Amino acid sequence: MIDTERLLLREWVEEDIVPFAAINRSEKVMKYFPKPLSYEETVGFYNRITREFAACGFGLYAVELKSTGEFIGYTGFHRFDFEADFSPGIEIGWRLDDRHWNRGYATEAAQACLDYARKRGGFDRVYSFTAVCNRRSERVMQKIGMKQVGTFSHPALPDGHWLREHVLYCIDFL
Repeated sequence: MIDTERLLLREWVEEDIVPFAAINRSEKVMKYFPKPLSYEETVGFYNRITREFAACGFGLYAVELKSTGEFIGYTGFHRFDFEADFSPGIEIGWRLDDRHWNRGYATEAAQACLDYARKRGGFDRVYSFTAVCNRRSERVMQKIGMKQVGTFSHPALPDGHWLREHVLYCIDFL
């Protein structure tokens, strides 16, 4: 669906579930999330992703290395509607297998998604957010031209949770 120099961002296939579950089970990958996901939780996530694509025509794309055809994670868009003063909205996000970190893949894939969204139209603004301690993801947000617009307490996490405070970035397409 979206082609970059090194990556193919494509529709999901059932064969992606097993490597996706391994990524979601990784303590390292899931460090800035409330917990790693079980296989069953990953299947549920996969189903939500495919339903969002069917309903919206966009979503979190499966990311594949062109050189090997290996599935390495996802990058793309998600509609969110949790309680916050900037909600509802469209989020850009990514999650890659840690074996492929520090190679610029998240930045390359996210930039390609933003370029695609600009050409396709339909989004006025795209957000991205992460726990304030997740400097790696925040750096990707900066590299793709997003600007920090504030912080917020994520409503899905309880008061006092070490991940509750999030940075909020956005980019406008108008």
